[in-house]
Amino acid sequence: MRFIYTLLICLASVFSQAQQVLTDNLKDVIYSKHDGVTLTMDIIKPDHSNGYGIISIVSGGWKSSHEGIGNGKPFIDYGYTVFYVVHPSQPHFTVTEIVADIHRAVRFIRSNATYFGIDPNKLGITGASAGGHLSLMIATTGKAGDAQAKDSIDRVSSQIQAAACFYPPTDYLNWGEWGDVAVGIGKLAAYAPAFGPRANTPEGRTALGNELSPIYNVKAGQAPILIIHGDKDNQVPVFQAQRFQERCKEVGAICSVDIIPGVGHGWKNMSENQLSFVKWFDQHLRAIK
Repeated sequence: MRFIYTLLICLASVFSQAQQVLTDNLKDVIYSKHDGVTLTMDIIKPDHSNGYGIISIVSGGWKSSHEGIGNGKPFIDYGYTVFYVVHPSQPHFTVTEIVADIHRAVRFIRSNATYFGIDPNKLGITGASAGGHLSLMIATTGKAGDAQAKDSIDRVSSQIQAAACFYPPTDYLNWGEWGDVAVGIGKLAAYAPAFGPRANTPEGRTALGNELSPIYNVKAGQAPILIIHGDKDNQVPVFQAQRFQERCKEVGAICSVDIIPGVGHGWKNMSENQLSFVKWFDQHLRAIK
């Protein structure tokens, strides 16, 4: 009897410690494993949590690593728990595969929201450049979970409730102007491996352009979106943000675009612009106006 009592005390202690770990800052939290890779995220909690989470997609040119983690201080300062998601990188994985893994990351976070101390029904997402593109893909294509899935995480929704990002690609079939196809060719020829072999034919490029361009997935009722873009951006033309906003207006979706004059693909003191993101998330997640 004493043994059983002692065992129960030990198990209670272990469970209590596990709960404590889940509420502290965490590194290399595994959200998926496949094809010989382990996918992880870092989770940073503020000293005084407001109970809401921001998913930060760590990506540049659809390459991701823990070296790119950071730039979330304004969110943390205002009480948001930040989830820095690292995804598999091209050329080993295509953008199509990467998008699927971001859906998985969102589902993982929502499935464990109680442990992380956040509202599972109020998640924001953010990123820059390729990270912005992946953020908008989730904002426009997030979907309900599969109720019949064997994995409980896959039964959970990947929808988010607000998005804010810097200079995201939005339309690969009209890159810098109408008809400027960039699905692994033209301006994005250097990124051909990221689109995979389907981009080797005109038909494949058209299909991929429709699948992987957030603009063709825009719909009424989607998450409110804020985009900040420099008007001198030579890598992702500001045309991308303008086109996306126009399409959102056509369907009645909420999209605000803030064009910064005289700056390109990244600039000093971008953290100051992130305060606009904080206000956006405050408004659309926390209902603070």
